[in-house]
Amino acid sequence: MQQHVSVFSLLIVVTVAFLTPIILHRFKLNFIPVVVAEIIVGLIIGKSGLNVVHEDMWLSTLSTLGFIFLMFLSGLEIDFTAFTGSNKRGKLPNGKREPNSFTAASLIFIGVFIFSLGLSYLFVLVGFIDNAFLMTLIISTISLGVVVPTLKEAHLMKTVIGQIILLVAVIADLVTMILLAVFVSIYEPGHSSTWLLLFLFIGGMILYLLGKRFKNRTFMESLATGTVQIGTRAVFTLIIVLVGLSETVGAENILGAFMAGVLVSLLSPNQELIHKLDSFGYGFLIPIFFVMVGVELDIWSLFSEKKLLMLIPFLLIGLLLSKLVPVYLLKRWYDTKTVLASGFLLTSTLSLVIAAATIGERIGVISEQMKGTLILVAVITSIFTPIVFKKLFPKEILAGKKVRVAFLGANQITLPISRELKSGLYEPIVYSPKLRDGEKQMTNSLFEIVEINDYSIESIAETNIFLSEIVVISTGTDQLNAELARAVKTKGVPRVIARIEIPELEESLREHGIEVFSSFMSTKTLLRALIESPTVINILTNQETGLYEIVMNNDQFDGVPLRRFPFMGDIIFVRIFRGNDSIVPHGDTELQLNDRLIVTGSKEYVDDLIQELEFCEKPDKNYY
Repeated sequence: MQQHVSVFSLLIVVTVAFLTPIILHRFKLNFIPVVVAEIIVGLIIGKSGLNVVHEDMWLSTLSTLGFIFLMFLSGLEIDFTAFTGSNKRGKLPNGKREPNSFTAASLIFIGVFIFSLGLSYLFVLVGFIDNAFLMTLIISTISLGVVVPTLKEAHLMKTVIGQIILLVAVIADLVTMILLAVFVSIYEPGHSSTWLLLFLFIGGMILYLLGKRFKNRTFMESLATGTVQIGTRAVFTLIIVLVGLSETVGAENILGAFMAGVLVSLLSPNQELIHKLDSFGYGFLIPIFFVMVGVELDIWSLFSEKKLLMLIPFLLIGLLLSKLVPVYLLKRWYDTKTVLASGFLLTSTLSLVIAAATIGERIGVISEQMKGTLILVAVITSIFTPIVFKKLFPKEILAGKKVRVAFLGANQITLPISRELKSGLYEPIVYSPKLRDGEKQMTNSLFEIVEINDYSIESIAETNIFLSEIVVISTGTDQLNAELARAVKTKGVPRVIARIEIPELEESLREHGIEVFSSFMSTKTLLRALIESPTVINILTNQETGLYEIVMNNDQFDGVPLRRFPFMGDIIFVRIFRGNDSIVPHGDTELQLNDRLIVTGSKEYVDDLIQELEFCEKPDKNYY
């Protein structure tokens, strides 16, 4: 009978986790993060609502694994290349010099932590909580899981302000997680030896060195596909080893999981492996954890204590002030709206608050009702702060943004293309080793070329190449192009295009998500097309009315049928690619987010459409 109940509860949790994103999409509630919606659904089916789910061995085990994997992915989200950004700083639209991202982010977080510490002692004096250390961690933490998707959606990840916001969240994640481990070692009975944490960090360092040594071995690449999937096995082994080690030294298992994610991030895994891990985590284990967070919350018990009800608005105000006051440092470079928007986004908290509250309740520092209050406040911040950010952040910054395209190698292909792109929505820069005097005089008068010492990764890292949205690699040799393409892709550049003439290399690079072009194949394809379809080639090569691909990122047009789409000059929709489907557009065809639209029309109208759909400028009217 118990087995039947166990499976029934698991069935309900898995089913509602599956239906939640569908419901959000159907009712156009995309402003609510999916993980927050999962907690809300958990509230409905749990103690605060229908009470049809009861925690048992199945759900307890899967929920714990989901929490561990969530902490692992939180560590994996930390991009350490942000700490090694170029020291070269350009000028902002207002004429001021760009701030140093790392310095600004560090000063802001120091301010956040000091302000949080002061607020925590104030809460202790008022009598809301007894432990200032735990409250400091809760107030100063920032949710990477909310910040990263919001910045990506707003296309700000590669901007200076986006990097500053991201770095503040990264530093907060690292510092609060380490301090949470220290908190546990101090306050949990029987685990007072904080110095034992050193063994965990030493073990992590050894595992990192081993991973770095074996990562690029030939036999590892041969074992990375098929039924072996050695990379995925290595990641799960690393998680279990560090989780076990962290529990052995008296730390929380989530610290080991978080460290495993940090180590994997430092090893720069390929994007395909990261996608697999994300799919497994957010597709199965993590939704179960968040639904169970809602199931276990008893909202009604919070209403029975007036002190906890009073804490909710005061804590929300404290969270806002702890971010808005330090972020005001950015007023030296940015306008008030940008600064306020940044402060609101940094107020979002979720995963680490849940971790801190759960641990605090387990070791007896806070009550179960206090734990529920803290989690409820975290859920509230995760809902409204991204919305306020989108409303406040100046649209003119997004409107004026250009796509950065970096060309590695100056030759007869890259130079003319860089010049043609410069007149549109792109910001092309050509990087090349130092030119001879004669070449320099000839090219500098026509093209913008940034000289680098050589094509080594060290030289490239000193530039802004890794901050580009697109990197095109066309040096003298295929092997060098392939090597550079893999290295650049591991740094998180969204699109990497490499010139490869060897078919064997081409297949290998495509598996890593790298786009490939070949001069020989391009010429052969063009000649065949000229013979078979001369009119089509005329459309493709016509500078005024060519074919263009546009990604639909503007959620204001999600679900809008083409017949109600605002008229954009002479634009014609030729084809819509949705996932693996190819759709012939009609008047009743509805646009969906992430659709890839193939259009033709005059360049000026195409540029306007790209600005409208890809850069998410909000339309003035409702077209539903």
